[in-house]
Amino acid sequence: MLNQAGVTEQQWRVLRVLDESGPSDVTEIGRQACLLMPSLTRMLQVMERKGLTIRGNHPDDRRKTLIEITAAGHRLIADNLEETNRIFVELEAKFGTERIETLLDLLNELTATR
Repeated sequence: MLNQAGVTEQQWRVLRVLDESGPSDVTEIGRQACLLMPSLTRMLQVMERKGLTIRGNHPDDRRKTLIEITAAGHRLIADNLEETNRIFVELEAKFGTERIETLLDLLNELTATR
């Protein structure tokens, strides 16, 4: 699905973070998407060239850059939402609701410890 959409799995995670959290600084995006800063910096440059994100000044800290998802980024998520949900339902059927919930809990725990 992601290959057809023209994004990598990591880029998709960044788009989902921005879609769910709104404009964020690079450090927060890296934390929520579980990405290392050097990789994320390069990735954001590519995503900006693709028109999926834009950079702006942080309103409270001029040293920070604020990253925001564009209309094209929102559209990419919306266009693939049905397929994403279908894949999730398929995984849930294969592994069971309880195991999926456990996996999500563990991923949230992992994210919280970073």
